[in-house]
Amino acid sequence: SCPMWQNEGLRYNCVFVVTDTDAGGMCGMNVAHVLCFFSFNYWGTTYPCAVIRWFDRVGDGPDKDTGMWIVRPSFNMRNLPNITIVHVDSIYPAAHLIPVYGEALIPPEIKPHHCYDIFRTFYVNKFVDHHAFEITV
Repeated sequence: SCPMWQNEGLRYNCVFVVTDTDAGGMCGMNVAHVLCFFSFNYWGTTYPCAVIRWFDRVGDGPDKDTGMWIVRPSFNMRNLPNITIVHVDSIYPAAHLIPVYGEALIPPEIKPHHCYDIFRTFYVNKFVDHHAFEITV
């Protein structure tokens, strides 16, 4: 997560956040993108944290055509982005999202850092590496 990537724009990495240690695969994790990392000290203990924006799973299982889960940005009841703070120990890094493209061409002025604002749904790419393939069952 950094405010400027190669002088072109924001870069917020996506991660898996463990939300249910008893459930396996995607049923026990949610996807989020990291807005920033920070830590604070409380009574001599340092707590490393991340500010994240949640994604919601679309459906109860992977997409039938691609075999990949589909997620969309999560919003609260006031229609604001669902943002929270989590301890970094709950993060399993490197979720790779692919926008679900429509039929229209993407204008050339759209840059990669616009994706989370432009697209409404994303595939969770389980084919990016063997770790993602194993955990996104």
